[in-house]
Amino acid sequence: MRKNKSAIKRAGQAEERRLRNSHVKSTMKTHIKKAAAALASKNKETLDGTIKKTVSYINRAASKGVIHKNNAARKISRLSKKVHSLLQGKA
Repeated sequence: MRKNKSAIKRAGQAEERRLRNSHVKSTMKTHIKKAAAALASKNKETLDGTIKKTVSYINRAASKGVIHKNNAARKISRLSKKVHSLLQGKA
């Protein structure tokens, strides 16, 4: 167990950050799953709004430092690629 005041405070701050990051990551994954479901249903009306929200949330997670910016770019790129192929009619 930590003994000095600063170590106790740092442990508490780390726990708060861990919980916050966990929530952001979980929500991001949920958005990605919703986008994948919209892609699978091939409903172009719901797809547009879902993709915008998903990309926005991925960028937000990257800007907060929850995920690396290259990780965010990769996720967005793969999602955009799937959307583009669907809209071109190749899927």
